[in-house]
This record gives sequence, C-alpha cells and structure tokens, in this order.
Amino acid sequence: MSIEKVRAFFKKHGCEDRVLEFDVSSATVELAAKALGCPPERIAKSLTFKSDDGVIMVVAAGDARVDNKKYKAQFGIKAKMLSAEEVEQLVGYPVGGVCPFDVNDGVNVYLDQSLKRFETVYPACGSSNSAIELNLTELEFYSNAKGWVDVCKL
Repeated sequence: MSIEKVRAFFKKHGCEDRVLEFDVSSATVELAAKALGCPPERIAKSLTFKSDDGVIMVVAAGDARVDNKKYKAQFGIKAKMLSAEEVEQLVGYPVGGVCPFDVNDGVNVYLDQSLKRFETVYPACGSSNSAIELNLTELEFYSNAKGWVDVCKL
C-alpha cells in the first residue's frame, strides 16, 4: 500500500509517528480540510504535469490554481496534467493520495509560493485518508524539492 511506502520513508527520518490516518476520506482538498479541521488553503495539494523528461509536480496551497502563463514562463512548456492512470504509474501514488515524498524517478518536485503564507501545511501521505503536518523547511527537505516557483494564482 502507498501509505506504507510513505510510513517507511518517514521512519528513516524518525518521524513516522507524525503520519495521520483518518476514518474518513481526505482525497480532495475539501475532504482533507474537514478531516483535519483546518482551512482548505492549508492543504498542500500535489499537482502533476507531463514534461519532456518525466513529470513536474507542483505542491501548492489548497486554494491555489495553476496560472498557465506563469507555468509556461517557468517551465517553458504548456501545463498538461497527467491522467489518473498516468499519475499512479509515473508518480507512484494513486489520485487522492498523491504526495511529494519518495516519488518515482523522473518526478521533479517544486513548491509553489502560495504555501509561504502558512507556518505549517498538510500534504497527503500516499493514501486517500492520510496527511502529515509539516513546516515549510520540512516540506522542502522531505519532498527533495528542486526549488520554489510562482506558477499559481489565488
């Protein structure tokens, strides 16, 4: 199971006990916010796009939307999201549980500036009923992010 992959990843870092599992779905921003009792914008959603050399993952605030002009200016290509089948195959996690941790080779993770409004955010942990609370330094480290980008609008 994908959540076990994420638990094993966080175990290597001594913080697997921080992974939260819910009795309800957290597969969408709205459901995750409800499960956590936090505002939707604090959910760190993982958006996945096709690129010439693999996958671009942009982790953004729950209320952010990709701005196509900013995306093209940043990455030099049009934003084209992966299909649900492609996401699981190329990234390693099913839709609803996609996260930036221990992703497949060829996935380049970037963090969007929309997250910088918050001290902590909640990305998923590989399943449709999981999350972890991380500060931005932790998110950057654990996601092995290539850097911060500004490709979204609020």
